Amino acid sequence: MIRRPVAVLTAIVLFVEGLGIAGVQWLLGTVVDRQKMSLAGLDPDAMSVSTKAGGVLFGLYFVFCGVVALLVALRDRPPAGLGRILLISMAVVHGLLGALTVGLVGWGAFAFMMVVLGLLLLTLMTYDRQDGVADAVPGGPAGGAGGVGGGGPEQAAPAAPGAS
Repeated sequence: MIRRPVAVLTAIVLFVEGLGIAGVQWLLGTVVDRQKMSLAGLDPDAMSVSTKAGGVLFGLYFVFCGVVALLVALRDRPPAGLGRILLISMAVVHGLLGALTVGLVGWGAFAFMMVVLGLLLLTLMTYDRQDGVADAVPGGPAGGAGGVGGGGPEQAAPAAPGAS
């Protein structure tokens, strides 16, 4: 199947992105600190520390989402609960970053963000939750006959094309 390799690739990309984001933010904080830059009278030391701290936190967020994607690949099960929320939020972040990077950085960065967004969506969508949902839905295959959709044996096989 394609599910595991996509989830592993997503995890690797998120790990690299997390380290890259943390590194770039750390570099920017160091530049602000060494140049004693100030923005609207703010303390340069506070700006440097907050840039570094924000970069580390944002990088850890990416790495944690990469861990979730890696666990999805190792367990071969869909993400649930907090892990699913984290991967969805990471997809939203990549959509927003893609929209920003097309104007600020260029089409190459936009294409990269969209590839990562696609990997995240594939990781989320290829693990359909029908295995666990069928047991809980009344009238489903394991829930007995009745309810919407029937679920009886007469619906077990689809009709052949052209047969009425």
